[in-house]
Amino acid sequence: MPSDLERAMETLITVFHRYAGTEGNSTTLCRKELRLLMETELSSFLKSQKDPATIDKIMRDLDANGDGEVNFEEFVALVVGLSVACEQCYQLHLKSKPQKK
Repeated sequence: MPSDLERAMETLITVFHRYAGTEGNSTTLCRKELRLLMETELSSFLKSQKDPATIDKIMRDLDANGDGEVNFEEFVALVVGLSVACEQCYQLHLKSKPQKK
């Protein structure tokens, strides 16, 4: 039986490949595929962004090799960055809670 972390890794891979290749290369996300993935899987994050060019900025930031597409390794960088930000919010939330005696 897989652990929670193993299931999380499997989910990352599955979600990436659900969107990759619907428009060409089956191992990368083009801008349109990245937009669809983010609108579907990260809709709360996108709604919190005030800039309508968020997807374009994310695409530029993620595309480390400059090929105009996001491979799995580049995609994982997005997930890691968002996870770190969420964990920082979680820590702030814990610090703001009144301490029980």
